[in-house]
Amino acid sequence: MSIRTITAERVSELLQKGALLFDVREADEHARERIGLARNAPLATLSRSSLPTGDVRAVVFHCKSGARTAANAAKLEAATDCDAYILEGGLEAWKRAGLPVLIDRKQPLDIIRQVQITAGALVLAGVLLGAIVQPVFYALAGAIGAGLVLSGVSGTCAMASILRRMPWNRRMA
Repeated sequence: MSIRTITAERVSELLQKGALLFDVREADEHARERIGLARNAPLATLSRSSLPTGDVRAVVFHCKSGARTAANAAKLEAATDCDAYILEGGLEAWKRAGLPVLIDRKQPLDIIRQVQITAGALVLAGVLLGAIVQPVFYALAGAIGAGLVLSGVSGTCAMASILRRMPWNRRMA
């Protein structure tokens, strides 16, 4: 058994035959935009015991673009004992194929986008304030840059942890 990539159209056919679809993105990403039949099974918590497959003959995994699923193919294959597939191109390919998605704009943006917006705004503010008001504000841009490097090296993100606790992120499904 080897995990294979398949097209969105083929995934749609498999779903009609009883296959299960698992979205390996984080819960905040899944809550905002998802394929209707997809169950959320974040990569960080995915294991054979956490995957409710029952007597299903096939499962399909997807993420947003296909990159996460491709990079974690071995972990995905190990999480199931039936035929396993990866949706080639992820949610974006599903939408390009004209297949339906559920969008809940009341849900907050996913945390990574919030981090990108916040970090970008703080760096921009630091540079502008440093150029216009006082050069000491350049330190703000430097501190945010250092924090992003630390996040990349450690695999954790303090800004994401703080943003998750913000009131607008508490209504997430």
